[in-house]
Amino acid sequence: MTSLAVLFGAIGVWLGFPLADPIVGLIITLMILKIVWDSAKSVFTRLLDGVEPNVVDEITEAAKQTLQVEEVTEVRVRWLGHNLHAELNLAVNPQLTLAQAHEVAIDAERNLLDKVNYLSYATIHVDPSNASGEAHHRLLK
Repeated sequence: MTSLAVLFGAIGVWLGFPLADPIVGLIITLMILKIVWDSAKSVFTRLLDGVEPNVVDEITEAAKQTLQVEEVTEVRVRWLGHNLHAELNLAVNPQLTLAQAHEVAIDAERNLLDKVNYLSYATIHVDPSNASGEAHHRLLK
């Protein structure tokens, strides 16, 4: 884009419009400032372990596609360097055995790692559907 803008500036000067070169220079400067701004926002978000909302949605949808998962109650996602880590609470049928619930967690993790390319690690907590979510995990003093 900048090379094309320089070409237009040169053509403008050649055609007798001497302001074409400084105008093109300002346009290129604005383009560079926009790129720097977008990059700075992205880097700052990563520094604060932030992720884009669509990433959380993508992870939630991938977890919901796992057999026996009735609900995804919490999803926490953060960047650690170049690795994306997720923590999820999944609700399953309370009649499942511990071994069956464990198998659901393994299937969900496999599903997540297969469907979300940039996800490198997932911690999955399985709850019975009649007691799912963080409200059931708070310790009373």
